[in-house]
Amino acid sequence: MRTIKAQLISDTIAELCIRANRELPTDIAQRIREAREKETWPTACTSLQLIQENVIAARNGELPICQDTGMACVFAEVGQEIHVEGDFESAVNDGVRKGYKEGYLRKSVVQDPLRRVNTEDNTPAVITVRLVPGDRLRLTVMPKGFGSENMSAIAMLKPAQGEQGVKDFILETVRHAGPNPCPPIIVGVGIGGTFDRAALLAKEALLRPVTQRNADPYYSAMEEELLERINALGIGPQGFGGRTTALGVNIEVMPTHVAGLPIAVNISCHVTRRATAVL
Repeated sequence: MRTIKAQLISDTIAELCIRANRELPTDIAQRIREAREKETWPTACTSLQLIQENVIAARNGELPICQDTGMACVFAEVGQEIHVEGDFESAVNDGVRKGYKEGYLRKSVVQDPLRRVNTEDNTPAVITVRLVPGDRLRLTVMPKGFGSENMSAIAMLKPAQGEQGVKDFILETVRHAGPNPCPPIIVGVGIGGTFDRAALLAKEALLRPVTQRNADPYYSAMEEELLERINALGIGPQGFGGRTTALGVNIEVMPTHVAGLPIAVNISCHVTRRATAVL
């Protein structure tokens, strides 16, 4: 049994909060460069160029890529041979508190959804824990801004609606979102499970690099088709028109009940941030 101290978890989470908010993942940056090279609409080209310059300025100046530094979504893969010395959830929240303070990151979390009083330290984090074999702890921080989160949607389709119903729902969700989520966007899709699990699958889909397709050829082909059809909508970078409405579509699936077809779409902006460490 391997012991990991709570303080190490806190320090790691703090570092990940800062890094995720300052450095865009390489796969997203790559897709933005590729989109800039393919664009022909002048306004879209300018928008993508400014996005690239902003990413570089943030990294070089140790500044947030976006002023909305998000709600801290923390994904933990906990090895079954690990003992955490201390309270895990408290350690994660202490890390978020420290990272957002030391990184001078905007605190956007309110204690109650209706009374709207700011917690002033961006806690609590949204924590997802999965037990896995081994003696390692894998921590991923994904700061999620709400310009894009607010455009997300979930539906309980009838099984008879099938593949076409799924595609129609995804396309309509993106069409309805329009320029609001600061395109070009990343579209995370969760299909199957239950009402709540479909939403989690859609969120976890955003953790997969946009350069990596679903391992199942059936869903890989669907990802490619949907990306092409979404870009054909013409919303374009920042909603100014063009060929690049989305940089990627990632689909995750799991078994579901014979009577159901849950689907969730979690939209993320071009600043789809994530940082990972393994302890």
